[in-house]
Amino acid sequence: MPVKIEIPKQLLPEDGRFGSGPTRVRREALESLLSAASQYVGTSHRRPAVKDVVGGIRSGLRDLYSLPDGYEVVLGLGGATAFWDVAVFCLIEQRSEHLVFGEFSSKFAASVSKAPHLKQPLIVESEPGTHPRLVVDPSVDTYALTHNETTTGVLMPVVRPQAPGLVVVDATSAAGAVAVEPGEFDAYYFSLQKAFGSEGGLWVALMSPPAIKRVEMLCASDRYVPPFLDLQQAIDNSRKDQTVNTPALATIFLMAEQLDWMNHQGGLEWAGGRAAENAAMLYGWAESTSYTVPFVAKPEERSPVTATIDFAGVDALEVAAVLRANGIVDIEPYRKLGRNQLRIGMWPAIPLSDVEALIESIEFVVSAIGD
Repeated sequence: MPVKIEIPKQLLPEDGRFGSGPTRVRREALESLLSAASQYVGTSHRRPAVKDVVGGIRSGLRDLYSLPDGYEVVLGLGGATAFWDVAVFCLIEQRSEHLVFGEFSSKFAASVSKAPHLKQPLIVESEPGTHPRLVVDPSVDTYALTHNETTTGVLMPVVRPQAPGLVVVDATSAAGAVAVEPGEFDAYYFSLQKAFGSEGGLWVALMSPPAIKRVEMLCASDRYVPPFLDLQQAIDNSRKDQTVNTPALATIFLMAEQLDWMNHQGGLEWAGGRAAENAAMLYGWAESTSYTVPFVAKPEERSPVTATIDFAGVDALEVAAVLRANGIVDIEPYRKLGRNQLRIGMWPAIPLSDVEALIESIEFVVSAIGD
């Protein structure tokens, strides 16, 4: 049991949610949902009230990412985990390469390796806390990258190889908070429960013309594609501002609200800048404090949205337990990483003042535990 320690109220952040996903949902978005509920929640997803929200998401993402002509915004059900299986059937032609450097990047590779209709993938792996380097291989038709590995707090640049093949990027914890050039990817897919301040259960993919052409070719072939994973159906329905099956209406509403907020604040440049400011504060503190150090050694590889901070001589889990008892939640380390650390979300919805208050609260708890 953690020591019972009460953090003075003046030290606490205004909002104690610092999780890596689901993340903080802005109160204003929830109030907007409540205001619209009687005409929106519990209505048909084929009717204008819902299609207008989906259309707003698609146009808002085109603006946020300045998507070139021909790129499309596609929505589907199941979250990014489901999109791995979508890619197995509808994007990878014969063989893929996977850059693996954490739990989520490894799961996509594992899913592909079990697909009987595909060749065994080429897996390029590095130790947690680092990211691997892409290897060009003529047998590969799809390169699978991860922009930000949520489990380890490692950021990897999205750069297209000088070789044929689609670039498919898991952007779940980077989307909405890290800049990327659309020309460097063919499918940039993500869930909505991270920087976009919504809930899980849906995926969104920003898709290039070559990716759409690959989908058309594979889905028109004799390859079996489970209907739920049929990316062509998702594309066709998205063009009508709807999803194949009934979506979680609250989820798409909250996404639309967050996206509209981001674009009005200054778009991806503003959102990324706010996350980077939070990150600079947190990493700077970790580097200057005697009992902490950033887990990711290279500053250029440190995530601006999920910081993993190692502790020495202090039980990080005990610190997290005391913080949770005081309303600061979801900063425990990723369970399978097995390190004495905290994992802290620094999303655009979190103001710098709350990061400063979190640091003060951590310092208070560490001092109190040591007394």
